[in-house]
Amino acid sequence: MNRLILMRHAKAEREAPSGRDVDRPLSARGVADAGLVARALAQRGVRPDVALVSAAERTRQTWDAVHEAFGDVEVLIEPGLYDASAPTLRREVEAQEDRAGCLMVIAHNPGIHQLAVELLIEGAASPMAIERFAAGFPTGSAAVFALDANGRVSLELFLKPRDVGGGADA
Repeated sequence: MNRLILMRHAKAEREAPSGRDVDRPLSARGVADAGLVARALAQRGVRPDVALVSAAERTRQTWDAVHEAFGDVEVLIEPGLYDASAPTLRREVEAQEDRAGCLMVIAHNPGIHQLAVELLIEGAASPMAIERFAAGFPTGSAAVFALDANGRVSLELFLKPRDVGGGADA
């Protein structure tokens, strides 16, 4: 794997008809924001080969909103990614290292945010880069990390929906 995309699901409704958090759907703004971020990634040449997607409704709908921008991608719906911790997300990423040149993970906070910060610290990112993430990882945002031949990680890009004309900020 030479590139990793960490994406937080897009803006979701506050409640699901079932009352279960896992069933919360995306809001209309979330669908639009996810598409904007995906198109911005694709325009920059960032396209996954494999996508790991949490089984929650809002993450699956985020994938539905982004996949058109990327073309043919192998998609794996992973129930274990729902509300997963950073260590769990890391194990899932590591399990796919030999499967994809570019892996995308669509999951939830706080795990996705914590993993991004850990990767920044491990990659000796600048204090300014780390500080940018300290403000949070808004819904619909995507962090792109490059991995070199020695496994060192560096932040390539961090896109929030508002950076590309969207409106999500939480």
